[in-house]
Amino acid sequence: MIRQLTYAALAAVTIPAMLNPAPAKCQSATAAAAPIQMEHISVEVTGKGSPVILIPGLTTPRAVWDGVAPDLARTHKVYLVQVNGFGGDDPRANLKPGMLAGAVAELHALIVREKLAGAAVVGHSMGGLAGLLLAKAHPGDVGKLMVVDALPYVGVIFAPGATVAMIEPTAVAIRDQFLSQYGKPQDPAAAAGVAATQAMKPESRAQVAKWIAAADPRVTGLAFYDDATTDLRPDLAGIATPITLVYPWGGRLPKERADALYHGEYASAPQVRFVDVGDSGHFVMLDQPEAFRAALAAFLG
Repeated sequence: MIRQLTYAALAAVTIPAMLNPAPAKCQSATAAAAPIQMEHISVEVTGKGSPVILIPGLTTPRAVWDGVAPDLARTHKVYLVQVNGFGGDDPRANLKPGMLAGAVAELHALIVREKLAGAAVVGHSMGGLAGLLLAKAHPGDVGKLMVVDALPYVGVIFAPGATVAMIEPTAVAIRDQFLSQYGKPQDPAAAAGVAATQAMKPESRAQVAKWIAAADPRVTGLAFYDDATTDLRPDLAGIATPITLVYPWGGRLPKERADALYHGEYASAPQVRFVDVGDSGHFVMLDQPEAFRAALAAFLG
């Protein structure tokens, strides 16, 4: 089992006691104006220059980019995405099936509305999958794509060679368990347990635990299901967009295993540049901020 990508671990720890959404908003430190509000996502815009779209992952608010967004905004127009229902936001349309497809459709609508064709897109975890889906459906939207610790099919984390048919019963059970936990008392220990599988540094884990606590478990469940049943492996060869893949290693995932996993899963993509970051968990931008900033600068440069 691969710790850094462990949606399986997320489910295993949180199924016994998932968390009620916190009432407070989790706002990005880079907010400059009221966000663009859509049904599946909201988007804060800051800075001036060539556009960069930053998409966070499962349970994660736009604040995950606070370590890089202020600097980016000096030379780029930065679009900070947040999935409705994460960060304490109103879920809106994300209480219905099809959240991931809806978010991708709204990203395309944003790009059309703001005239962002050819933008640089950065996606972490489920946000990386969203970036791949956007590049597949609308090739002109994405000039280049940075995927931060995401796979074309997350099901391989459950079992090597997994298919959607194999994983779907588990995904349904996990989704339904998340849905059933809405309105129940929060369990800080459960959030801390999940965070321990997602980050290596104590301060990173504490931050991730707060974000988990602020996420609506109904949205988490539906998003998890979409992620676990979306398999882009057959389509990867047709995604011509240049991809930079940032992936972590360390702890229980030695570099040689990480290299084999990520290089193997992206082998059919036409243009991929691999950037490995050691001594890091899934939240590379928190565990190794300097290395992540360097990778992002190289990607944009």
